[in-house]
Amino acid sequence: MPPTLPSRLLRGPDGDATSRLAYGADYNPEQWPRAVWEEDVRLMREAGVNIVSVGIFSWARIQPAENVWDFAWLDEVMDLLHAGGIGVDLATATASPPPWLTAAHPEILPVTASGETVWPGARQHWRPTSPVFREHALRLVREMAGRYADHPALVAWHVSNELGCHNIYDHSDDAARAFRDWLRARYATLDGLNHAWGTAFWAQRYSDWEQILPPRLAASHPNPTQQLDFKRFSSDALKEYLRAERDVLRELTPQVPVTTNFMVMGGTKGMDYADWAGEIDFVSNDHYVVPGPQARDELSFSANLTSSIAGHRPWFLMEHSTSAVNWQPVNLAKREGDLARDSLLHVAHGADAVCFFQWRQSAAGAEKYHSAMVPHAGADSEVFRAVTGLGQTLEALAPVAGSGREPARVAVLFDWDSWWASEQDSHPTSLLDYHQEALDWYSALLALGVRADVVTTRTDLTSYDVLIAPVLHVVPEALAKDLTRYVEGGGHLVTTYFSGIVDENDHIWLGGYPGALRELLGIRVEEFGPLLADDTVELDNATNGTVWTDRITVTGPEVEVLARYRTGAYAERPAVTRRASGRGSAAYVSTRLGADGLAGLLPRLLATAGVESELPAPARGRVELAVRRDAESRYLFLVNRTDDSVPLPGLTGDLLIGQAGDTADGGLVLPPREVAVLRQPSP
Repeated sequence: MPPTLPSRLLRGPDGDATSRLAYGADYNPEQWPRAVWEEDVRLMREAGVNIVSVGIFSWARIQPAENVWDFAWLDEVMDLLHAGGIGVDLATATASPPPWLTAAHPEILPVTASGETVWPGARQHWRPTSPVFREHALRLVREMAGRYADHPALVAWHVSNELGCHNIYDHSDDAARAFRDWLRARYATLDGLNHAWGTAFWAQRYSDWEQILPPRLAASHPNPTQQLDFKRFSSDALKEYLRAERDVLRELTPQVPVTTNFMVMGGTKGMDYADWAGEIDFVSNDHYVVPGPQARDELSFSANLTSSIAGHRPWFLMEHSTSAVNWQPVNLAKREGDLARDSLLHVAHGADAVCFFQWRQSAAGAEKYHSAMVPHAGADSEVFRAVTGLGQTLEALAPVAGSGREPARVAVLFDWDSWWASEQDSHPTSLLDYHQEALDWYSALLALGVRADVVTTRTDLTSYDVLIAPVLHVVPEALAKDLTRYVEGGGHLVTTYFSGIVDENDHIWLGGYPGALRELLGIRVEEFGPLLADDTVELDNATNGTVWTDRITVTGPEVEVLARYRTGAYAERPAVTRRASGRGSAAYVSTRLGADGLAGLLPRLLATAGVESELPAPARGRVELAVRRDAESRYLFLVNRTDDSVPLPGLTGDLLIGQAGDTADGGLVLPPREVAVLRQPSP
């Protein structure tokens, strides 16, 4: 488990005795004339900024040629920030190699599956497995660490930046060699690999390790286990690179904590962050809202999952946006109140630092239309006034710093192997969306006002009364046994279509679906019934299903049919089942119901475990509740999800932030898109 945020991050470069939440941004002074720097520090102090990330894309400035170094400008920036009382999360600057390096060593450039070279001109144009790139990058890391090891502004190291954002899958010869080494370590023998990959099919049996390649452009569907293993390998290759930089930093600056910024959000699925978390001293994350009906649900889901990855200890929000971004098809500005609400929702789910990309909005370059703490309009702007207001709010929330998240009774299980494997080609449908299905369950819980954790298979699942495992496609034998013990011990499992189908090698569990979970669920499916894109089926509980149906036969004792299909090929057959087993139960939902349909079904599933909303009735579905806790206090974060005022009768405690209301019992009224935090004594 990763440790909590080191105290030096919460106390500033001089180690003040008072703990606080960290607040700041990526700071890129090399984009600006020297005259702007002092003004930046003055405005940072005005806004309440106490930490910035520096040097992220500075390699070409720090090392303008192979044997030429220029640290004078960075020395001055570090000194200015320290004089202003601002700590520095110093990046190793290895995120994007400089032109002189790629010109001299084009062999460090990534290669796509179709054999195309990824050329310089953007960022992250390097192979994770390139020994040449690693040699030059680690040389830079050593220079940085040696120079700034004792600088009083340095509070943390920031390895690279968003590892894998653009270079997660490299199919070069370097990658092929590293992939073979990874496979040797995993399978030991070619016989082991041939069995795991099912190479008896399509005459793919390997007789020499050198015959094995990454899944490059092929005539038809590449071997599915080869594809899955390449995804695992690619995540591990970047993790190994992370370790390489980290080890240099720990060797030269053992007193300085090390992090790197994950991207737990939306469609970023190439990196298994649950596996990476133990490699760093504290977890950091970047998150950007993508507009849509579930935009804030997804923000909450991702922050919640980040907390799980961090072991429910405080973590660092390294990047999000003050307003619009530059990389979406249409880049919408945030509405009044969204900047603070988005930020505080991350704090509600365990963030002890709130930082933005970036401090000052760029005048040139690919991200010049990306919002910042100081926009193009300057400090005399609504954005900067909102930034300053958030700084004051975070100062008022200082007592929360260092507290952990209080576990919920319900958990949504999120599994990278299942995400990767369930969406591969040559499957029953290409319409399945693993992340969307998990998000729909989470949205339904939010709509009911039920607090839930988003967890991974590395979490102790037995601590939850209800475990929702949507599309848990990959179920190794050990996990199947764990889930059976969980149910027999009193837990209530809910799973869905296309779950339990394959083992860790992507081999089908034979005997009928849902494979490894068939006996536990007490059902058997002989054939899947995926639906065409525009098809729907009706259920007899007034919900509609899309994407998938199953031809279910009840086989086990004590199986209750909670809903049946009214229409479609499987009309009158079970659609939702639940089997009592031991002291618990196992339920199965065989179609995609969407967030609204699940909100109608969930109360019946939750009632079995006696789970209800902790919110007063007027707030359910309108307010999100998250709870943080330390030895002395509980902190109730109440986030208004709507554009209307919401009463919160009956909730009491010391009000850290928010507006007092005039309800009959003296409770709170949450204004539109606002957040209140109540402090209660810890039981």
